[in-house]
Amino acid sequence: MDSLPWYALHVRPRFEKVIASTLLDKGFESFLPLYRHRSRWSDRIKEVQLPLFPGYLFCRFDVNKRLPILITTGVIHVVGIGRIPHPVADGEISALQQIVLSGLQTEPRSYLNIGQKVRIEIGPLAGVEGILVAMKGSNRLVVSVSLLQRSVAVEINESWVLPVSPLPMLPSYA
Repeated sequence: MDSLPWYALHVRPRFEKVIASTLLDKGFESFLPLYRHRSRWSDRIKEVQLPLFPGYLFCRFDVNKRLPILITTGVIHVVGIGRIPHPVADGEISALQQIVLSGLQTEPRSYLNIGQKVRIEIGPLAGVEGILVAMKGSNRLVVSVSLLQRSVAVEINESWVLPVSPLPMLPSYA
């Protein structure tokens, strides 16, 4: 089962957890990355777990036998290029799984296509690659899922990372 690729499923928003559970009951391996969010209500503050990618979850399956996935209530379609399902890179899924398991504070981010790519060398996310950004005086690693054009940010210690590739060169007009 581990040799099958991961696919992103576009699902009915706010039903991601139910759909992930239904797919598990059908015998499919699914992955729904969640983050902790504090919701302020009029009388209290409650911590809830929300999907990092609202309206999406990941599932490992044989693309030629996808009918049981597609007929699952709440599944809209398999994400792809045009009408052809396209797998999510194993490295991106692995990085997301490591982030979720680390217990570090995470939050959804808009997709980033620029910046310096880094690899975390020490700490609970050792080996994870992403884009380093600064926000509110703290450093965050942003891991992107290219196919969904969505990203996840996790707060990290700057000393944990080493550059993987140099920053893109800007043209000079001198």
